Amino acid sequence: MSMSIVSAVSGRLLATGIVFLLCQGAGVAADYPTRSMRYVVAFNPGGLNDVVGRVFCQKLNEAWGQPVIVDNRPGAGGNTGAELVARSTPDGYTMLSISTAHAIGQTLYKKLGYSLERDLVPVSILGSSPLITVVNAGIPVKSIPELVKYAKSNKIAYSSGGVGVISHLSMEMLKQAGGFDATHVPYKGGGPALVDLLSGQVQFHSNDMGLVLPGIKSGKLRAIGMMTEKRHPLQPDVPTYIEQGYKDFVMGNWIGVVVPAGTPKPIIDKLAAEFSRIAKLPDVVQRFAGQGFDTSGTTPQAAAALVKKETVRFGAAVKASGAKVD
Repeated sequence: MSMSIVSAVSGRLLATGIVFLLCQGAGVAADYPTRSMRYVVAFNPGGLNDVVGRVFCQKLNEAWGQPVIVDNRPGAGGNTGAELVARSTPDGYTMLSISTAHAIGQTLYKKLGYSLERDLVPVSILGSSPLITVVNAGIPVKSIPELVKYAKSNKIAYSSGGVGVISHLSMEMLKQAGGFDATHVPYKGGGPALVDLLSGQVQFHSNDMGLVLPGIKSGKLRAIGMMTEKRHPLQPDVPTYIEQGYKDFVMGNWIGVVVPAGTPKPIIDKLAAEFSRIAKLPDVVQRFAGQGFDTSGTTPQAAAALVKKETVRFGAAVKASGAKVD
């Protein structure tokens, strides 16, 4: 048999094999899901990751007629749950809720049992909550430039939800950009971090809008900067960081979904399409609008791009801040 004939036959066999695999994958996606699914939340019940997950999972259950069980696996800044999912069978029946914390954790934690880039595949970004910077109403500061000026002539401190979290790193980035110093006071969570801010023990703080809105409405906190590209409808009178001369300060806590690497693409695409549909449902949008969480439901490609960008961005911030977690 001549080489040309062998090559032709081999080419046809390869093409046939590819078509078979594609059809097989499409067939699997058409039947999927056929049993209950697990949605791992790597944080405690009651937080934003958990609440968002439960709303979306309930909608998945209604659409597909299969139970979607929320499984809380907190620990190690979200890494315990992430490692569990990274080791799971890549069949679309185990998902992980990821957030900005997971992107940060890739650099913050020196010994991880998984790689966000290698072991997990993004499905969709469900939405995000922009950061807003607030000060105790007792200090004479009404803008970011005024905060920078005040910090240069007064000893001030800011609170965060812990070492290496976004409420810590964002303010370290501001310190560097503004050329001022401030003492970092870490707490175990955003709630406790607000207590001393409200009492005046610390002077400023940045966090999800939903967390600080009650303090703003009570008059005990003053909002001075929104980390969005445009002003947010919940706080239309609060200027963005960009308006105040800090163009690189667009950030927030986003929540997404990933699955184990190796999950068939047709299944990933089917999940993404459903998450996108759910994110646009009026009752879902309205459910979170008052908390400052804006639903989106992106494509897998857009989700992958954001995760990669945020991992690089906050990796640099972790290194610059010197943040370390044992």
